[in-house]
Amino acid sequence: MLFLLLGIFFSIKAQDPMQLIDYVQQGNLSHVKNLVNSSNVNTLNAQQENLLLIATRNNNLPMAKLLIEKGANPNQQDRINDNAFLYTGVSGNAAMAKLFIENGARFDLYNRYNGTALIPAAERGHVELVRLLSATPNFPINHVNRLGWTALMEAVVLGDGSKRYVEIVQILLNAGADKTIADSNGVSALQHAEKKGFKKIADLLR
Repeated sequence: MLFLLLGIFFSIKAQDPMQLIDYVQQGNLSHVKNLVNSSNVNTLNAQQENLLLIATRNNNLPMAKLLIEKGANPNQQDRINDNAFLYTGVSGNAAMAKLFIENGARFDLYNRYNGTALIPAAERGHVELVRLLSATPNFPINHVNRLGWTALMEAVVLGDGSKRYVEIVQILLNAGADKTIADSNGVSALQHAEKKGFKKIADLLR
């Protein structure tokens, strides 16, 4: 009788999308495991974020793996055009990005700035993620966002010239980043680096 009641309880809960969203938000892996399936794995919250994006925002790799196993879509975009894969550019979680790439992440979907995951990764100094994306076949390393900046440009303009940004610039150049692509005002990455006094980065760009 107890097992029957538990079965009915979880069946009711499984039909409540808000409950599933709450469990993902809380990081309650065991409850999500009991409730999630192929028909509800892409449930959306009020911001049009699917469960996988919620898990990604919370940096919860085990939850993301579970949701991917159940068929979660890493490309489903929310109201501001984020999706799970694009958000890794902000969080810098290279393990999550690799998981999503291995499970169908698209490179032709862009965030609200019309940017790729690589651009915020370079801006924020996420070295390992920049390394991963730069080495990923067919990744658009020279994509220009709405601000007129490539990943290389953002690493220079919005970086602080520290060791990790020097490393990012080197990784991008080694991967084929085009240092001649200027910003929307015609200013090159080298000119920005010189103006900001980033000597090591400027040397790489010459």
